[in-house]
Amino acid sequence: MKLELSAQQKDAQAEFKAFVNEEICPNAGEWDKKEFTPPELIKKVAERGFLGAILPKEYGGKGMDMITYGILNEEIGRGCSSVRSLLTVHNMVSQALCKWGNKSQKEYWLSKLASGEIIAAFALSEPNVGSDAKSVETTATFIGDAYVLNGQKKWITYGQIADVFLVFAKCEDKPTAFLAEKNSPGFSVKPMSGILGTRASMVAELQFDNCHVPLENLVGKLGFGFSYIASSALDYGRYSVASGCVGIAQACLEACIKYTNERKQFGVYLKEHQLIRQKITQMITNVKAARLLCYQAGYLKDINDPNSIIETSIAKYFASTVATKVANDAVQLHGGNGCSSEYPVERYLRDSKIMEIIEGSTQIQEITIAESGYQDYLFSSVSTSLEKN
Repeated sequence: MKLELSAQQKDAQAEFKAFVNEEICPNAGEWDKKEFTPPELIKKVAERGFLGAILPKEYGGKGMDMITYGILNEEIGRGCSSVRSLLTVHNMVSQALCKWGNKSQKEYWLSKLASGEIIAAFALSEPNVGSDAKSVETTATFIGDAYVLNGQKKWITYGQIADVFLVFAKCEDKPTAFLAEKNSPGFSVKPMSGILGTRASMVAELQFDNCHVPLENLVGKLGFGFSYIASSALDYGRYSVASGCVGIAQACLEACIKYTNERKQFGVYLKEHQLIRQKITQMITNVKAARLLCYQAGYLKDINDPNSIIETSIAKYFASTVATKVANDAVQLHGGNGCSSEYPVERYLRDSKIMEIIEGSTQIQEITIAESGYQDYLFSSVSTSLEKN
């Protein structure tokens, strides 16, 4: 079976690549240093329809198939992982509302999210809660005509500039999702700085002190917060991150090919050394393998195959570990220059490490994938036994 992009997907890829090369690559290093994403860039991303990439056209979205969406994340990830992370969190919220929001919520929010009139952020992680997301400590209490939120969120991507947040809190001891607007009484935002990677993603801490959220901002039902809403949103997030990791690895590969073609040691170009060629070979192979895993996950999402969830975890696991390995090798090939901000590979290495943590750490993916393997084995064994009987 030949795996090949359609003509439409190839055209989209060319469009994404040109946008990234012109608008993102030349400036990504400076944004990283300033820990800031300029609003003009976000406006251009919105004008291209990227913030509504996978929303249905009836709400003003682009209605992209998932492989095309993966390509978009790969290309933007190739240029800047911080900007790609905006696509991740914004579209996670959009998809959560598209799937679990009621009619009035969809009509009010989705067109604004698709156009970029409103920027959304995903507020799940807390100071004491990371991988064990269902154990959030933020609380929501029903009082009169509102839900009152109390608690703290941390590591919220683009929390500094988001207009609305999908917040997860315990209500009647049940994980539940709410929409909280940035101007809500009792809601405050504190910028975070100095993080290892994706420094331009404007991460923030959120504080809820008797923050009143209208009744109509409850998303889904009480208790739906983690098992349904967060889990489905995180599945899209993992796919976005996985594809973005392919972009990081591709950027490292391109940087290394350029550098080893220009740099001489011992009288010859670096590319002439066998050990250098070995590293480049490994990079090429791993990038291609990670990309194909992402395409497979995207295809399964497009046909609503139930295996798409575990295949997305596999893609995220492999692509994120590959990105870290390729970025580490890229720094090594650049030598001392690889440790300098004058070359982008040091940024790629810092960003790649973040990818192994967000949207399910490498270790969580290992647990999930192994458990799936055991379940498949047991099911296969039972089926075989029944057939023999």
